[in-house]
Amino acid sequence: MTSTCPTGHASEADDYCDVCGLPIGADAAAAPAEEPADAGAPSGEQSGESAGQSAGAAAAAAPVPEAPEVPDAATCPNCQASNPPNALFCEACGYDFTTGTMPRPVTPSPLDLSDLTGFPPASPSFPPPSFPPPSSPPPSSPPSSPPAGEAEPEPAAPAEPAVAPLAPALDEPWVAEVWIDPDWYAEQDSADPLPSAGVPQVIRIPATSALVGRTSRSRGIHPDVDLASDTGISRRHCQLTTDGTRWWVEDLGSSNGTYVGSSVGTLPRQPLPPGEKREVAPGERIYLGAWTRIVVRRGQPGEV
Repeated sequence: MTSTCPTGHASEADDYCDVCGLPIGADAAAAPAEEPADAGAPSGEQSGESAGQSAGAAAAAAPVPEAPEVPDAATCPNCQASNPPNALFCEACGYDFTTGTMPRPVTPSPLDLSDLTGFPPASPSFPPPSFPPPSSPPPSSPPSSPPAGEAEPEPAAPAEPAVAPLAPALDEPWVAEVWIDPDWYAEQDSADPLPSAGVPQVIRIPATSALVGRTSRSRGIHPDVDLASDTGISRRHCQLTTDGTRWWVEDLGSSNGTYVGSSVGTLPRQPLPPGEKREVAPGERIYLGAWTRIVVRRGQPGEV
């Protein structure tokens, strides 16, 4: 439907003129109506000057639209991955939203024997077997027909694919006692609200090597100690290993670092260097994320 503005222009829009920008309809009530040409209209120069003044006055009176509010950015500027609101770092590449720093490069560790299949990493004492490279198959020749009266042999079944060895199971039960530590939370710059502390969560450590982090189904990451509620923890944050008596922790290049401190005194300030194993003495604590504190100890009867 075509509308006519106060200056006589035909416009497809019914709110503002497509030619001169004057308001149409209810907004045009304040604008003076143009007199017909045969009712004593002024000369051409005066008419143009009057129309220009009317257009300027109407444009000045028109309300200026407010700029739309920009929603909180949830897209990583480094890899363009989508992240949940108030995330401390990018889940895909580790970009730090708080400081704007790029993710630290991950130093490969000889103790990290995990693969892309989602299996837990193998123990350093039991490296995966090496297989020789497959040889080139001989050139194929057309199959020969069996002699008359004999049945054709059945084709051989395909070989089963090789599976990466799992870490040996522990002879005695060990657990990771996970606490929500308000003192550690007070030292972190986290926008997430602190959950209620409550009783600690006890997670059994099934093997001599255990991954600590947060589950990611799209990336095939399934940690043995899953701390999904703390968004300050990386998907593959750190690795716990043991010889059955002593325990070590190794940071896997996490975004917010892994710390080890005593049960008395001040909280630790220096994170572990990525890729370096650090022995966790009895009674020492592992700090990570926005509020998580872990104590590795032997399991009690009936506890796990």
